Amino acid sequence: MKKPELLLPAGNIEKLDYAIQYGADAVYLGVVDFSLRAMRKGELITLDNLKSAIDLAHESNVKAYLTLNIFAFNNDIKMLEQAMDKIIESNPDAIILSDLGVFNIVKRYMPNTPIHVSTQTNTLNYEAVKFWKQMGAQRVILARELPIKDVKEIKEQVPDIELEVFVHGSQCVSFSGRCLLSDYMTYGERKANHGNCAQPCRWSYKLVEETRPGQYYEINQDDRGTHILSPKDLCLVEYLRELIDAGVDSLKIEGRTKSLYYVSAVTKAYRAAIDEVFENQNCDLHKYYEELKKVGNRGYTQGFYLGNNNSKSYSYEISKGLAGADFLCEFWDKKDDMYLVKTKNKFLKGQEIEIITPDEQYFTHATKIISKKTNEELEVANTNDELYIKFEREPKNYKYALARTKEIKNHDT
Repeated sequence: MKKPELLLPAGNIEKLDYAIQYGADAVYLGVVDFSLRAMRKGELITLDNLKSAIDLAHESNVKAYLTLNIFAFNNDIKMLEQAMDKIIESNPDAIILSDLGVFNIVKRYMPNTPIHVSTQTNTLNYEAVKFWKQMGAQRVILARELPIKDVKEIKEQVPDIELEVFVHGSQCVSFSGRCLLSDYMTYGERKANHGNCAQPCRWSYKLVEETRPGQYYEINQDDRGTHILSPKDLCLVEYLRELIDAGVDSLKIEGRTKSLYYVSAVTKAYRAAIDEVFENQNCDLHKYYEELKKVGNRGYTQGFYLGNNNSKSYSYEISKGLAGADFLCEFWDKKDDMYLVKTKNKFLKGQEIEIITPDEQYFTHATKIISKKTNEELEVANTNDELYIKFEREPKNYKYALARTKEIKNHDT
């Protein structure tokens, strides 16, 4: 049994770095104009720093896949051809694409670079996988609408091509994400298939009858709210063994627009879960499901993978991901026995908190808080402060360390 690749999103340089440190085997990243995610925060990945981003992955023996998976118009094709020199120079380990025109360009300019066919192609059967293999693809990222038994059958029918599946993260109400709702609702300003989805499926709606303007009626689903198009998030950590037995080569996490904390914590959980499956075939993976409740989610579902997708797979109460634990701070530096941190949420001196690093996970207390700006000792660490904090137990390696609350909030999962 071959250990599958753990593939993580790299929405910016910082997230790329943390994904690597927390255990990713590979990362996928995009650049402006050619990717299905438009980034806005952190050190964004552009054509100018693409090579250095991919080099950062390669220095840690981690693969980096470049997403060029927009549905391209003529102007996009022209822009892509102008960018090919920098893309070739960046030396990605594979190109993820969905558009046949983009496929042609990549084959022409980068004939020796592996091609991974995006989930946007809605690949659902072994004949489609055979087609992509004949076209020259090395890997197919299967549609999320497939049950595991069909994934297994595809691998049996086409054993000499790599298969990748999503195992965690947000899901789209449209078939494999091919949606025009955002384009329509924003008058063409937020095109989903050009990486700028406004997620109108997560909005709350009311009904109005045309002869009664201004009279709005709630759209209820069994009195549970109005987010009738918003699927819960995918979480397959308890079913890793079944996916591995089905022959999946790469396990993919969604979330290039998610937080640094999300990327780190999810990577850590799936890395440990995959490794434990190979160390102990009879291990209980439920503890990792509980661990993943600590990161932002809309409630969890197994989607179509168990063959029983139903109304329970939709989040009627909430549209925004809620975390079971609050992300408190990231560690920036150390001075004597005090750590310089950037706070993300408020916490108190003496409060029990949890620290995670790539190598550790434990509970401790903040015993001293000092303002970097005023040098004043404080009782409270407020949101977005830069503070020096002393911890009862120090991390062995503070770089890449993160802190969160101990308590698990009771969100519906």
